[in-house]
Amino acid sequence: MALYTWKIIARPDHKNKNWLALVLAKNRGLVTQKKLNDFLKPTLNQILEIKPKDTSKAVKRIQKALKKKEKIIVYSDYDADGICGTAILWETLYDLGADVLPYVPHRIKEGYGLSKEAILELSKKGVKLIITVDHGASAVEQIDYAASLGVDVIVTDHHILPQKLPNAFAIVHSTDLCGAGVTWRFAFEIVKKLKPSYKNFLLEKLELAALATIADLVPLLGASRAIVKLGLEKLSQTKRPGILALIKAASLGPKIGTYEIGHILAPRINAMGRIEHALDSLRLLCAKNQDQANTLAQLLSKTNTKRQSLTTKTVTSAMNMVVENQIIGVVSHDSWHEGIIGLVASRLVDSFHKPMIVISKGEVYSKGSARSIPGFNIAEAIHMSSEFVIESGGHPMAAGFTIKTCYIQNFSESINQYAKERLAEELLTPKLSIECELKPEDINHKTLEIINQFEPYGMANPQPLFLTRNMLVEDVRCVGAASGHLKLQLAGFGAIGFNMGQMRTQIRPGYLVDAVYSISEDRYNGNGTIQLKLKDLSISS
Repeated sequence: MALYTWKIIARPDHKNKNWLALVLAKNRGLVTQKKLNDFLKPTLNQILEIKPKDTSKAVKRIQKALKKKEKIIVYSDYDADGICGTAILWETLYDLGADVLPYVPHRIKEGYGLSKEAILELSKKGVKLIITVDHGASAVEQIDYAASLGVDVIVTDHHILPQKLPNAFAIVHSTDLCGAGVTWRFAFEIVKKLKPSYKNFLLEKLELAALATIADLVPLLGASRAIVKLGLEKLSQTKRPGILALIKAASLGPKIGTYEIGHILAPRINAMGRIEHALDSLRLLCAKNQDQANTLAQLLSKTNTKRQSLTTKTVTSAMNMVVENQIIGVVSHDSWHEGIIGLVASRLVDSFHKPMIVISKGEVYSKGSARSIPGFNIAEAIHMSSEFVIESGGHPMAAGFTIKTCYIQNFSESINQYAKERLAEELLTPKLSIECELKPEDINHKTLEIINQFEPYGMANPQPLFLTRNMLVEDVRCVGAASGHLKLQLAGFGAIGFNMGQMRTQIRPGYLVDAVYSISEDRYNGNGTIQLKLKDLSISS
């Protein structure tokens, strides 16, 4: 019945009154008091300790641009990371008196990153300096082209640097932060050099850097954790009309955490770049007028609803096309929107627990998006089949590429042959890492308080999962659209299992079950009771 195999990380020492905090700390490698203090109480210094390369050189170039009143373009990516970073840098330079405008490419019409066509048009308008946000580290040809037109390019990026770097004026780079995090750190050095009194205004912009860090699934450790912790504090007191409007449009309560950002706010910002134009997301974040912000927030929400519908429809279609014996699932169709194929690939990985590649087919060229499972580098796998691919890029867990449509079948066979030799069978078995076992009497508000001390949770600091055995099922039913969610009363606790509705037929009142869950407060009903968010269940032996 269980959906996963379970791995219990620690066995608690109940003789120590701080046993749960010690378990959570040890499981995260926080084995010294300093490491624990740095983790629980992140500081601004942890962010400032990150020193992206080429920063001072880039600051001097901006100083020159300000002095000569040169036209500057902040050239964004179209996802939430790029949009937030562009808002940070554009607002900072504008407030310093720069002649600066943002530029957001259209995903479908212009594609990812710098384009020669855009560079030419910007050059014709007298632009002398382009600053990229969240991209540019691999734009060798585009940056050479810009140089031929007399345009300098400063790259700010966080992606792994390729072997051949572009001949940019400066490459402000760090892999320790998301794109907006690198941009915020760069903006801090600009302000420190040119207008130190502006530092407090820049600290307010940590709310945007935090939003981007969560949205981009960056490991929440070190400086990135500090950005999120401090940024969430700023977000709780935000006066930014765009964020206030987005929170209102999403009907969120006063407490905004990593879940609300990752699952509700960031998808709305991303939706514009996926199926419309991300420029409206930037307009929202930078809006000064509340009425304008409210209108844009409604637009983002409507677009996100459209994106959700499109994704659901495509997932349903793609599920029926997955070949079970393929180690890496490769599915394609000419009706699939290229802006949502990454989301579809993620859903398919969740369902089949194997790497998935989803391709939006065109007549001559097609766009592909890949998502992987821990332990298998999908970007490297695509690179090893590069004879069939025009261009590709990404990370071990996610990648994108362009391919000639006529080579899709050859590519599928090639990458599956590569996986057959390198993808171990045990990686294909989904696993859950469980902090420790809890007794029913351990499930209380005191335990929740200890868990909350380790927030914010996210990549590399997952929400703690616990196991409790022999829990009595007192009530069982299904809720939600198509009865997709499982709702139980377990040993006196309310429990919800999202997308676990299929287990309803296997459980009856009176059964004893072993439950894997996270602990939260039931905010939906507003009564502050403990709620278990189920991850897996098994009938007790």
